[in-house]
Amino acid sequence: MFQTFFPDEYLDSAYVIDYEKLYSQGYRGLIFDIDNTLVPHGEPADQRAIALFARLKKIGFQCCLLSNNQYERVSSFNKDVQVHFIEDAHKPSRKNYQKAMEIMGTEQKNTVFIGDQLFTDVYGAKRTGIRNILVRPIHPKEEIQIVFKRKLEKIVLYFYQKEQRKRKNS
Repeated sequence: MFQTFFPDEYLDSAYVIDYEKLYSQGYRGLIFDIDNTLVPHGEPADQRAIALFARLKKIGFQCCLLSNNQYERVSSFNKDVQVHFIEDAHKPSRKNYQKAMEIMGTEQKNTVFIGDQLFTDVYGAKRTGIRNILVRPIHPKEEIQIVFKRKLEKIVLYFYQKEQRKRKNS
């Protein structure tokens, strides 16, 4: 039942992903959530985020920010990282995941989504048929509607981690 929401991979941070390995595996497009994936909620791009996107471009990736936030928030974050972006994305709707791939010139088989929420980020990527990586939220401060979802996410992640342990031991 919960498998619908299980991420393909679950890591501590977007900053620990082996992007060179992803590139060598044939991935060419990266779609990112912003808040609590790359920076704390509402924060501008910091030096770590700016350096990450410079590195990703150097590797050869096309990148797109996909956020449910409004234009002002997404464009202000993007000012310093300079990648494609889609605001007001209505995740988990598939429409803007597909639009992001269209903008980047990629397709399902060579695109990865990176985000911090199961019910929007991961679920939308899974519904679209693209690989996804769930990362731990950067900061505990969140909007009230997300606080409730986090409680439900803990239940799903409990079963996800139980499944992972079972696979590892078999």
